[in-house]
Amino acid sequence: MRVAHPTRAVPKLAEGTPLLALDDVRVNYGGIKALKGISLQVFPGEIVALIGANGAGKTTTLKAIAGLLPLASGSIRFCGEPLVGKATEDLVAAGISLAPEGRAIFPNLTVRENLELGAYLHRDAKTMRETIEDVTKLFPRLGERMTQEGGTLSGGEQQMLAIGRALMARPTLLLLDEPSLGIAPKLVQQIFEAIKQIAASGVTILVVEQNTRIALASSHRAYVLRTGEIALSGESKVLAKDPEIQAAYLGG
Repeated sequence: MRVAHPTRAVPKLAEGTPLLALDDVRVNYGGIKALKGISLQVFPGEIVALIGANGAGKTTTLKAIAGLLPLASGSIRFCGEPLVGKATEDLVAAGISLAPEGRAIFPNLTVRENLELGAYLHRDAKTMRETIEDVTKLFPRLGERMTQEGGTLSGGEQQMLAIGRALMARPTLLLLDEPSLGIAPKLVQQIFEAIKQIAASGVTILVVEQNTRIALASSHRAYVLRTGEIALSGESKVLAKDPEIQAAYLGG
């Protein structure tokens, strides 16, 4: 199954040009250096995973891309244009959506109301209806629970809602922060199958994931963060066989 209309037109980039590029990005929390000069690239159509231990800087990276944290130095470019200094709502309008860690749904609003809030840039009825249909094709459980309050959903269903709400903005780039956190293994598999379907529909994905095994199995490339720096990077299938990765993250 493919999602029919989840995304705006993918911008035409020169061959070999990344959709997203971070160059020597540094972020500080007071006197703590959270990111110490990371550089990474995400190309159109890819699923790229960010893996690493807790506190390595993974969520900080996504927040910096989404405009939720200021940079101490470095640059972030999307579709070849600089992002630094732009308001978060302008980044959403440009085609970047974030499904945050912890899901951050509105528990007292219904599933439909949560989804509609994600579409605040696309308020016409036809676009709203089509996008909700696409989301419920991807996550049928949401379609069955449209009138339920978000807080009554299971953890896995709330994660589906968080991803669905991010898709309502019709992004070109989807940022996912810990989509498997606190979710039953069976639903984790379903969510990552959905992530693959989203990518197949034309949405580029950068995913932070604590479950290294499923992150590497589901992505094209990966970056390993260690205390605010990129320690390793490469094709996911190659990294999955790396002895260091196996010893540190895969129980090998």
